[in-house]
Amino acid sequence: MMLPNICQTAVLQAPIQKVWEAVATSEGLAAWFMPNDFQPVVGHSFHLNAGPFGMSPCQVTEVDPPHRLSFRWGKDWTITFELKEKGEQTEFTLIHSGWDSEQVTEFGEAHTVVRDRMDQGWKKLIQSLGAYIEG
Repeated sequence: MMLPNICQTAVLQAPIQKVWEAVATSEGLAAWFMPNDFQPVVGHSFHLNAGPFGMSPCQVTEVDPPHRLSFRWGKDWTITFELKEKGEQTEFTLIHSGWDSEQVTEFGEAHTVVRDRMDQGWKKLIQSLGAYIEG
């Protein structure tokens, strides 16, 4: 059974282009998310360095600057960043989809367990993104 997507939105005190550079470049992602060899090119395969979980394979599936970026993460998940211009601010939405109560991660943990942990983790990461952009 599919579980709800993780969906979190924050208004960041920065113009959309600055937020886009923080979420759609390798250097930007490394500053608040994880070390990586990302490139904003559809079809590009890259890895996130997930520390104790090792190198996590990903593939870019959508690039629509400066509004939307999606990539597959591991075997089950899709991460989407949506940006909306709000004057000098940017509304940033994270969508983490692909949760299934019948599935386990590559590390043998049930999606039902990992989803709650990731939901909390994304809250902290979006705070880190805000601090990086606004800092």
